Amino acid sequence: LDRMLLAAAENRVLREMLVIASALSIQDPRERPADKKQAADQAHAEFRDQESDFVSLLNLWNAYEAQRQSLSGNQLKKFCQKHYISYLRMREWRDLHRQLKLLAKSLSGDNDTPASYEALHSSILSGFLGQIGHFEEKREYRACRNRRFQIFPGSALVKKKPKWLVSAEIVETAQVYARMNARIDPQWI
Repeated sequence: LDRMLLAAAENRVLREMLVIASALSIQDPRERPADKKQAADQAHAEFRDQESDFVSLLNLWNAYEAQRQSLSGNQLKKFCQKHYISYLRMREWRDLHRQLKLLAKSLSGDNDTPASYEALHSSILSGFLGQIGHFEEKREYRACRNRRFQIFPGSALVKKKPKWLVSAEIVETAQVYARMNARIDPQWI
């Protein structure tokens, strides 16, 4: 994560990367109760980006921040309930973001304009070089050291099957899955 922040400063996308890095350091604030999976998926679809789960996190952050600034505490809790978001994890995310922002003041890579997809994901790549996958066949990707994985079913990219992707996490359950993914151009590597 620290390498991603340094690259973000160089690429002038530090504002967005601080949000992503702090989100990757906590448990996902999106809730998906077993008895309300479809309703939760529909609520979360509002924030979903079709190319990048990292941008989906940014969309969630921006929506929450807009509501936080205009609603009372109780109204904000209701917003979180309606969208199946953990209010406590959002507070944890905000606290960690604030701490990272204070620590990153010495980095001069803050940006006033929204980050480009390429600059943001090039910065993400710098932290996850070992978790780049190339689509091979059926549903499988091949990563470093000939490791094979599939896209996690909850990812926005599961139906898209990009030729190349970067993942924040590769986990092994019954199968090996890549979670928190984004489409990339191999030239960025």
